[in-house]
Amino acid sequence: MTRTLHILQGGPTLSVQDLGRPGYRAQGLTVAGAMDPLALYEGAALLGQPPTCAAIEMAGTGSSFQCDETLRIALTGAAMSASIDGEPLVWNASHILPAGATLTIGGAREGSYGYLHLGGGIATEPVLGARATHLRAGVGRALETDDALPVGPDTSRTIAMTLPRDNRFSGGALRCVASMQTGSFASEVLERFCETTFKRDPRANRMGVRMDHVGPGFTTQGALSIVSEVVVPGDIQLTGDGAPFVLMCECQTTGGYPRIGTVIPCDLPRVAQAPAGSAIGFEFMDMDTAIATQQRYTEMLKALPRNVTPLVRDPAKMRDLLSYQLVSGAISARANPFDKET
Repeated sequence: MTRTLHILQGGPTLSVQDLGRPGYRAQGLTVAGAMDPLALYEGAALLGQPPTCAAIEMAGTGSSFQCDETLRIALTGAAMSASIDGEPLVWNASHILPAGATLTIGGAREGSYGYLHLGGGIATEPVLGARATHLRAGVGRALETDDALPVGPDTSRTIAMTLPRDNRFSGGALRCVASMQTGSFASEVLERFCETTFKRDPRANRMGVRMDHVGPGFTTQGALSIVSEVVVPGDIQLTGDGAPFVLMCECQTTGGYPRIGTVIPCDLPRVAQAPAGSAIGFEFMDMDTAIATQQRYTEMLKALPRNVTPLVRDPAKMRDLLSYQLVSGAISARANPFDKET
């Protein structure tokens, strides 16, 4: 019998997402998938399953859920208020959702996109080799109240595990490489671009994120002669008003706006999770350095399962037990702690 997760009350933008469907750009379909793929790897590590498992992506706020059988769950990405039948849950951790209990996930307290992972993953029918919803291409649809999602078989039983949170939820510096039109921008324009502190504009979605700033826009003399050509997630396009847009996972396949640079893939989760109004900066690096940086990121993803720790640690299994200060908490088993010293 297939286990089922029921959506009791749907949030404004809930969707099933995995790592996307590569290989269809020539046919006009971008990879799409989760806005924050790192969150998928974190959820997989917490539940001891492959990162290819599909999860529920929640933009800004969550929903309420109920299952007909007990499920293991994990919560990653933007920290949101969460509880099971009123009992609060730790974010970036795995838990048990008992059959019939209500999981309630509220608004984001840090970041923009939260993820609900299920032990066994969401088992909807794959389309072109993936379960990811691609709203712009009409592949799948947003989830709604009363939807029921099938859950795959769960081969593990580990729960109450956690991972340390990183700092990708408050903006910061984005590392870039030169793009197709970078060389057409005047040196003073590039210098001003790198020195400008931008703010993540509220105008953002799965297609792109606009960056707001004080001062004139960023332009190049050759903007009107650019022929439409292939674009990829991470490209920083400059629209007619000179404002930068960082293209995201559901971006178009081609475009004719000038690109001043391209954010390297491992920094795109930082773009996705930056709340509206958070400070953003851009810094360029050469291609060799960017490749080395991306390789270190890939190794970090592989190492995530080794960084998982229990929410409540068993002293018998703590290799670093002696590094803790235990003496000050010792008391006598015979003395009355309420007796005054004589």
